[in-house]
This record gives sequence, C-alpha cells and structure tokens, in this order.
Amino acid sequence: MGSDGWTLKRFNHCADLIRDTVRPSDVSGLPYIGLEHIAEGQLTLTGFGSAEQVTSIKSRFRKGDILFGKLRPYFRKVVIAPFDGVCSTDIWVVRQKQGIDQRYLFYWMASNEFIEESTRASEGTRMPRAQWEFVGRIEKSIPPLPEQRAIAHILGTLDDKIELNRRMNQTLEEMARAIFKSWFVDFDPVRAKAAVRREHPNWSNAQVSRAACPNLKPEIAELFPDEFENSELGEIPKGWRVAALPDVIEVNPTRVLRKGEVAPYLDMANMPTRCHTPDVVVERPFGSGMRFMNGDTLVARITPCLENGKTAYVDFLEDGQVGWGSTEYIVLRPKPPLPPEFGYCLARSVEFRDFAIQSMTGSSGRQRVAADSLAHFHLVVAPKPIAEKFGEAITPLLARGSKATAESRTLAALRDTLLPKLISGELRLPAAVRDRAAQAGVKDAEQFLNRRGIL
Repeated sequence: MGSDGWTLKRFNHCADLIRDTVRPSDVSGLPYIGLEHIAEGQLTLTGFGSAEQVTSIKSRFRKGDILFGKLRPYFRKVVIAPFDGVCSTDIWVVRQKQGIDQRYLFYWMASNEFIEESTRASEGTRMPRAQWEFVGRIEKSIPPLPEQRAIAHILGTLDDKIELNRRMNQTLEEMARAIFKSWFVDFDPVRAKAAVRREHPNWSNAQVSRAACPNLKPEIAELFPDEFENSELGEIPKGWRVAALPDVIEVNPTRVLRKGEVAPYLDMANMPTRCHTPDVVVERPFGSGMRFMNGDTLVARITPCLENGKTAYVDFLEDGQVGWGSTEYIVLRPKPPLPPEFGYCLARSVEFRDFAIQSMTGSSGRQRVAADSLAHFHLVVAPKPIAEKFGEAITPLLARGSKATAESRTLAALRDTLLPKLISGELRLPAAVRDRAAQAGVKDAEQFLNRRGIL
C-alpha cells in the first residue's frame, strides 16, 4: 500500500463474473440486451429487446451490474444495467467485490487501458473473445473506497447530465412525432371539427375550431377543414391531396463532395434509433457513400438496421456543408412548402417503415430497400398553410434536442479526458471532495468541475 492509501490489486480481487445462465422458457417477460443494444464507446444503451424473442441460453443480470461486450470488435461496448433482465452470452455480467465501488469498477472497465489489456488475450479467429482468466490477472493501483466513490461521482456527474439530455431528447422527439401523427395520419383536428360541425351546422369556422381544438392555437385550428372526401387511400381531409412520395420529397438528391475531401462522416453504428441526431460524428476523407446536407433525413435501407429504426435528421453540419456516410442510406429531402422536418417525421412513422420493410429484396441477411421502390409509397399532403404551421411547431422541438445532444458530445469528450487521469491517479481529488463523496458527491463533483472550468 502506498502512503496515499492506493493499493495494487488484481482485477479478479475486485470483480466477480456472474455466471447465471437461464433458458428462454425461464425468463419470459424480461428485457433482453444484446451487443446490438449497447452503443460503442458511449457507455449507454441504444435500446433493448424482449426475452420472449430469444431462442438460446442467455445470462441473467440485475440492475446495477456491469455489462461488458467480450467479442473483440465490441470491447468498447460497456454499460451499467438500468434494470433486471437477460443478455447475450457474448456479454460479461460483472459485479464488484467487497471494498470496491461498483461505478468506479465500471469506469475502470470502460477505460482504454483496460480494454486494450482485454484485447491482448482474446481467443478465436473470426470473432475473438476475451478470456476472463487473463483479464482477472490485470493489475492496477486502487484508491481507498471513499476516493473510489468520489472519482465515480465526478465521472457520474457528466454521465448523469448526458442521460438527462438523452431523456429530454426522447420527450421532444415523442412530442414532434405525436403532432405529425395527429395532423397527417389520424387527422385529429379534422375529425374533431367534423364532429362539432355535425352538432352545430350554423357555427362559424372560428366557433367550430375553438370548440373542437382547444389545445391548438386558433390560427392553426382554423386552417383545418371540418369534413372529409374520398380518395384512393380512403377518406382524407377535404382540400388535401394524395401524392407519390417522389412528387413531394426528393429521394437521394445530388450533393457535391470531392473524393479525398475531409468532411463530417456518420457511420451506420452511430445512426440513432430513438432520437433524431447522432451522438458521434467524425471527420473523414470522402471515399464512397451517400452525401447529405442540413435538412436531409437519412434512413438505413438494409436489414437489420432498417428494422432497428436507424434514422437521422441532419442538423449537425455547418450551413452549406456536405457530410457523408454509408452507401446503405436513403436520403430524403421534402420539397417546399413541406418543411424539412416533415421528411424525418414521415421516415419515423409506422406507415412508412412498414412499407419500406415490406419492399426489401435480396438474399437472406442482406436485404435492402431500393430507392426507386419509394415511388410506390403514397401519402396525404396538406395545403401550404398547414405544412408551414407544422414546420413552425416542429422546428423548435428538434432544435432543442440538437442543442442538448451537442452539449452531451462535449460532456462525453470531457468524461473521456478525465476518466484515465482520475482512474490512474494522475489527477487527484481535493480532500473536501474525497471525504464527503459518500454524502454529497454529486454536489462536490459539480463544484470540482466548475472550479476547473469543465462545467
């Protein structure tokens, strides 16, 4: 033990591998986490499945356990379980031993040093797997428990803010998609006004609008008709029209980017599945791929990415800048007067996704949607005033989400900078932070980061 209380310990003296395997018949109803549900290098989940969908033996975990992808390409997939459930057997379930703080252990396992050590002893050819026996022999100097908690609180403060931003983004996303569905799929304002009109045939449009749509601004509610008419898609609001998708939305519009030019690159792994903007965008010389600009919507067209919901709204570039990504993207760009956000909400709709999935062709495991198949998708298009009001309602929601995501990218970069310094002891915590970590760690962590200009 050093004079500062830090002690050299082996990893297997700090952590246990939980080997609680179960059959699918024993875990019905529990959530399931596979490697595809853990974001690479981001210390968070992208989603989860259901244990009812799995057919082989899995590992059981409980809330707070560390889930670590042991397949070599996925060693940067590590997360703290937010609930009880089951996971792939290619994921280690890890729990701290006495004298070790679980979140400190998590950040140790998330450090590049630990991941690189794990990689050294992976076995196998095509998909090498880490070996617990080797990883257990990794040695590191460990601080006393109060300092472990303080370090975990410092890093956790950043991750907690990132998670708060992520939840806010989900709420904003749900609001935007709910408005789209209400106006353009379910036609709620029109149905409500039609019902009131039947009861009060002599009322003015303003009176009907106020009574039928109390939650809409009067100037918006009055734009909606109060009756339907027949169309090839069934009843639609009177005065609206049915159009093939390419008539109102450009598919794979031309974007210019010279070969070798460094530009923002969004790979398939970082395509969002729940919110509209990606957590990670990198700079990379252009080679071959789909090009896009702000206001475009990207849809993954290949299985299983399409089914998993990989879709993005591009608002993370500079004005006029061109980015690029996978050849397996379809790029959508609404034509005026439809606002750009309309394309994103449409791409997230059940109707569009079901059509796209049913349009996939190709061999098993490599099926994809041909861009020209979207000519067979028809949608109901509202008149210009309603389309413009939709843009006014949706733009601020997605903009707030993008701002929060940009902040989260900064916080994640700071966390990744601080993590190795704190875990190794290169950056030591003040005694005030260390000694009060267990009681008021988050508050002290915020003060510590603020004093250093980090928050």
